[in-house]
Amino acid sequence: MKKKFKLQDLDCANCAAKMEEAIKKIDGVNDASVSFMTQKMVLDADDERFDEILQEAVKICAKVEPDCRILV
Repeated sequence: MKKKFKLQDLDCANCAAKMEEAIKKIDGVNDASVSFMTQKMVLDADDERFDEILQEAVKICAKVEPDCRILV
């Protein structure tokens, strides 16, 4: 399943790259991209575990950039 999410308060391109790299390492993620320019995240992950993987991605984003939120 592939879904797009809007990001709020992503302040730095380097942080976006760190988030993308960490999210790609989550078990079950096929691909992920975090764009600082468009303030969007695209997540392609296993259908059965998508919600679980999304929650993990939310935690990663909060750790890298505490002010950043994924608008679901």
